[in-house]
Amino acid sequence: MTTSKRLALAVLSAATLMTILDGSIVTVAMPAIQADLGFTPAGLSWTVNAYLIAFGGLLLLAGRLGDLNGRKAMFLAGNAVFTAASLFAGAATTPGLLVAARFLQGVGSALASSVVLGILVTLFTENRERARAIGVFSFTGAAGASIGQVLGGVLTDALNWHWIFLINVPIGVATVVLGWKALPADRGIGLAAGADALGALLVTGGLMLGIYTVVKVEEYGWISAHTLGLGALSIVLLGAFVLRQRTARTPLLALRIFRSRNVSGANLAQMLTLSAMFAFQIIVALYMQKVLGYSALATGLAMLPAAVAIGGVSLFGSARLITRFGERAVLIAGLALLLAGMGWLTRLPVHATYVVDLLPMMVLIAGGGLVLPALTTLGMSDAKPEDAGLASGLFNTTQQVGMAIGVAVLSTLAASRTGSRLASGATEAAALTGGYRLAFTVAAGLLAAALVVSLTVLRRPATVVPTELAASAA
Repeated sequence: MTTSKRLALAVLSAATLMTILDGSIVTVAMPAIQADLGFTPAGLSWTVNAYLIAFGGLLLLAGRLGDLNGRKAMFLAGNAVFTAASLFAGAATTPGLLVAARFLQGVGSALASSVVLGILVTLFTENRERARAIGVFSFTGAAGASIGQVLGGVLTDALNWHWIFLINVPIGVATVVLGWKALPADRGIGLAAGADALGALLVTGGLMLGIYTVVKVEEYGWISAHTLGLGALSIVLLGAFVLRQRTARTPLLALRIFRSRNVSGANLAQMLTLSAMFAFQIIVALYMQKVLGYSALATGLAMLPAAVAIGGVSLFGSARLITRFGERAVLIAGLALLLAGMGWLTRLPVHATYVVDLLPMMVLIAGGGLVLPALTTLGMSDAKPEDAGLASGLFNTTQQVGMAIGVAVLSTLAASRTGSRLASGATEAAALTGGYRLAFTVAAGLLAAALVVSLTVLRRPATVVPTELAASAA
């Protein structure tokens, strides 16, 4: 790997780390934000929801715009917007200003994140080199999730909550400056090749409304008029988008991309896997704090072995294993480890010890270090150069939708089981534990479904011919 490629990979990874860090760092500081700005309990959730709706809703559109206008330009613009929004969030003095800044952060993250994989797979074309790059990329993602919880506690306790946003500013500036120099220039294929304005409105509206509906399920319930009505409207908008893409002269999402078993299967497997794993991260943290009495900082430290396990495997093992055994085999092995770990959590007791009851899962979750790089490679394996941004945006969209659905479904199930156990006379700790165990059981079922998809749908992608060899052959 050349020095210029290493620098480009560092820039892409830093931007991804910043985005994922921001998603987890906020959760630890929410009590301090509420106390300082006077958020209502319902209003406080919008510090997360505003970001998630903008991020998940715009990814697909942003990915296609990257193909049309140039992925480098989209990446740099997204990081600039995210950095400016982080500065506004850190300086916010009212709830409205913070929520608006968080929405803008989501917009910036969508613009930048939607094209990262497209840049990566077109920059690293040789199989082994690409596997290493994706391993590093996956490592930064895994590290960001756990580091965010620890860093959020440290910054909030040592300084104040404003710094959880202000810390993004120097990183963002450095990413834009270095990215301008390090990332390969690309001109895009032009707006005329796919500027479907009506399709853009339909898919963005449908995704944003769908994500909003999901994140509000815990407040309204699954069978409320609010959830059913908005959910149905979201499905109608997305259905209209699909019909539009079948007839549009220049479609925003070329439906041919779904003809690839690897693209379709990898996106489905990713949605199922991340529904389980993102919800696990939140629910196991709640278990440690509400049942075992851990502090926010202690919870973050307790989850560090998981980050180390995932990061170590993705950084040092995944590339070698994928090169030797193929993406599909590595994915199946990783999912088997995750399924074993989640199954272990279904037996959590009220009075747990960390070493016996939690640490085994923190080790087995190393399977995520195999799953994430393998899924990324499979999800991008059949994308043509002109569709790389679209495939990247689609992959990131299913990621965000899966995370949102997983948290909503598993949190709602846990809360319902907890309520019923409290009503039957159980102690609060026992009731909470019962709810969390149900959530882990459902998460294990999601991982089992992802394993079935991997076994029945996915195929090993065709060998990628290195650019140098292709050129010499021509």
